[in-house]
Amino acid sequence: MLKRARSAYAQINGQSAPFYGLAAALAMAIPLLAGSLTGRPAQGSMIALGAYLVALRAPEGPYGNRARDLASGVLMVAVGSAVGGLLSGHAWPAVIVVPPLIALGVGVPRIGSTAGLAVLLSAIRPPSADVIGVGLLELIGGLLTMGLLLVPWPVRRLRPLREALAEAADRVAEALDAVAQDVGAPDPSALNAVELTNPDLMAVTRMPDWEERRRAASEALTDARATYGLYRSGRGRASDEPTRPERLIDALGRVLHETVTLQAVLEAAKNYPPDREWTLETQTAVSALAARLRLLAGAIATNGEAPLGGEESGAVRRMGRLSEQIRRAGLAGDEDLVAVSLIGQVRRSIDRIAGETASARRTIAGGLRIGIGPPRMPGAPDPRAELARIRRAVRTRSPMFRQITRVYVTAVVSMALAAGLHIPHGHWLTITAMLSLRATYGETVERLVQRVGGTAAGSVVAAVVLTLAPTQPLVAVIAFVFALAGFALRPINFAYWGLFGTPLAMMLLDFSAPSDWRIAGERIGLVAGGTVLSFLAVRLLWPAGHLERLPVQLGRMMAVHADLVRAAADVVGGERARLPQEKVVTAERSAEAVAETRDRLTHERVPDTVQIGRLRDAVRAAHRVRDHLIAVSRVTREEAVDAGPVPEILDRLADQLEEAAGLLEDPDDEELRNRSPAAELEEELAGLDDYLKTLTKRRRAEISSGVGREELTPLRQALAQVSGTRYTVRSLRRDIGRVIDASLAAVGQNPPAPRPDAARPDAAPVSPSGSGT
Repeated sequence: MLKRARSAYAQINGQSAPFYGLAAALAMAIPLLAGSLTGRPAQGSMIALGAYLVALRAPEGPYGNRARDLASGVLMVAVGSAVGGLLSGHAWPAVIVVPPLIALGVGVPRIGSTAGLAVLLSAIRPPSADVIGVGLLELIGGLLTMGLLLVPWPVRRLRPLREALAEAADRVAEALDAVAQDVGAPDPSALNAVELTNPDLMAVTRMPDWEERRRAASEALTDARATYGLYRSGRGRASDEPTRPERLIDALGRVLHETVTLQAVLEAAKNYPPDREWTLETQTAVSALAARLRLLAGAIATNGEAPLGGEESGAVRRMGRLSEQIRRAGLAGDEDLVAVSLIGQVRRSIDRIAGETASARRTIAGGLRIGIGPPRMPGAPDPRAELARIRRAVRTRSPMFRQITRVYVTAVVSMALAAGLHIPHGHWLTITAMLSLRATYGETVERLVQRVGGTAAGSVVAAVVLTLAPTQPLVAVIAFVFALAGFALRPINFAYWGLFGTPLAMMLLDFSAPSDWRIAGERIGLVAGGTVLSFLAVRLLWPAGHLERLPVQLGRMMAVHADLVRAAADVVGGERARLPQEKVVTAERSAEAVAETRDRLTHERVPDTVQIGRLRDAVRAAHRVRDHLIAVSRVTREEAVDAGPVPEILDRLADQLEEAAGLLEDPDDEELRNRSPAAELEEELAGLDDYLKTLTKRRRAEISSGVGREELTPLRQALAQVSGTRYTVRSLRRDIGRVIDASLAAVGQNPPAPRPDAARPDAAPVSPSGSGT
């Protein structure tokens, strides 16, 4: 019991939003208390209701973005309350007006539930001649919430950006740590086979998952770029010089890409290790770089109060000396030249990471400053683009269109029942239905369970509190406590919101005439009725449509990865200077779209675990494919050398991805199904082995002919690059085969041709020198 309590406290302490709760509670309690003390409780409750509706938006990100989001929410509350006032006393017109607004909020995140709730909660009030006055009162409440939430702006303006940048630096450091711990590590399969349930024990016995750490770092960098994009820069229009946050994000991105390259070269070095000990110094150097990145993350988070550390690293220098010793041994004939080349690539990657880390350190030391631009409201959406998107969603019956339609039908049915049967407080039926329906069966059921449990407990608490509270000022103080707890704990679990938000809503809606046990019982019964409606809607109103879109998403994932493979072939062939970042991002987003669909399918009533597992394999292999391509591109970027058959191999692999994407689009295409490029690809891979052997012999002959050992010749560069890419190219071929096989199997198709490498993932490589290492 104590362990669970400590775990719950740790979760609350790490995810709660105390300032958000305090600001929302003050915005509601102040009008309630002022209204009760001045004899105007109804007006005070209207102001508090406006504050409540705006606080529900829970804006995130930079304060400028929060201000724009809150401003649009204030406007919607004011207009919605006026419209709802006109509908007051007219139940059936409300049935026509409110459900479309509720459905629109599902499809347009900028609107959310604010507009629908504002109209609905205003329409249930007794008719009033002063509709504009009611709208102004709720406008005041919304402005009060907005002002309190934005009070820290002057002193905390850059805090969201600092948090995002520090998180990105931490995640890149974790990726480096995963690489370091894998250097010279024993085979982890024996420990992985042991089933463990203690998370603390798993943390010390399991090796860090490189792929998971790399994806987390990539996502953190994407979030940092998005957060920075929401800030208004103070630069002049004519200036193209990047700001310090931009330079820092770019430096961290280069560190991550070089870490990907380092991991790939280290994997190759495991198959061609030098005779001399190299793992300890390499692991120490990489760990030291990860520690330096963590120091930078701490300095970012504390605004320079934490130490930055030094620019030089003794561990990196020792790794450089070791690499030089191995290189000299190779020139003397005491080490295999392929192993020497791989260790040289490891050293170069470590040196580049150290250089980018030093660059990031200098950027942070100068301070992360951004100028303040003029305020701006959210841009109006382009009607033509919105109409095109709507037509496409209707034509394809997309999951979002189905969800919007499901919410609309449920809202119409719930409001029609309340109007037709003259149910007192029938709005709770609609509120439960509109806030509980989710895109999948599992998510909806989870939300319904949380809402029913929280609402039942909250209604009982509200009845007890309102029965014992003798005066309206005391009710206002109690509302402050519940608002503070509800909004502060809302990010953690929806059940907390049901527990504390239910009494709060009952107090706000019936402040001038407090609720009793009867109203609490009605509320519980109506929430149960709304739960039944939501369950029937998600169970009976057509499937979510994620499964139908799966072939299109898988086909797009393979097509954009094929485009990325061809771009990498251009880099290797010297036609491009670097791998285009936008192509890498597009490929990553296509894989994440498949991963999102996979997660949605896990929430189906009877999930297909085999299909979900195949999708998981396809996405993980797609992530590895991008890593391999980044590594190949960065290893071959320095000088234009003859890469042998590598560009042709990459083009063949791109052909395979495009043909598999074509099979997903047209499963009956016999021409695509009968193609078998595997044999041609095997010949080219064998040609790559022969080419590496030839380079090794020519390099030894070059040294024997008297060419200076320190001279950087084209042959020496070609040997370094081809030896560094050979293992990665074979791994790339294997993972592309896994992407294709898993994708086709996920939609019930068989792969078009066998892939020997996919069947032998752990096959030992043949030494290019012909004599082993």
